Amino acid sequence: MKRKTPFVIAAVFSVGLLLASCASDDEETSTATTAAPATTEMASGETCVDIAVSNPDFSTLVAAVTAADLVDTLSGEGPFTIFAPTNEAFEKLPAGTVETLTQPANVETLTDILTYHVVEGEILAADVEPGAVTTVQGGDFTIAVDGSTVTITDAAGGTATVTATDITCSNGVIHVIDTVLSPTPA
Repeated sequence: MKRKTPFVIAAVFSVGLLLASCASDDEETSTATTAAPATTEMASGETCVDIAVSNPDFSTLVAAVTAADLVDTLSGEGPFTIFAPTNEAFEKLPAGTVETLTQPANVETLTDILTYHVVEGEILAADVEPGAVTTVQGGDFTIAVDGSTVTITDAAGGTATVTATDITCSNGVIHVIDTVLSPTPA
């Protein structure tokens, strides 16, 4: 997979830092499934990056993806499933984390975080199953479903909740999460 899409990198980076810094002791892991709270469809001609760029709720993610030089990668053919943290998710990270990660010296770490939020293939909410999921970064996170709530538990033990699902793109699908995931064990 090429590393060109800033959107994915920003998301992965932010999630990783947040979870590493604010990891939960909760062992249960959950992620997007058919029971996600909201579903949104977008025009099929727009890539996942195009959709993120056009949505102000993803401006921090887009900045991170750009800093990690992942824009072209995430704009590529795919398909990708992106668990995209919102600006509010990034705001949960300790002060200065995003700024530090987007510096040129930290591009590798940022890339690891952002690609931890990406899964190869297009996985719609109706097709998600509980269990371990391997990310483009190479690490795993765990998806859990409890009624209509879908959560993801990252390598650090932190938990993110899926808040919207099935934002379809020409090269995949985006599921929105409320916390940045961390690929680094606690």
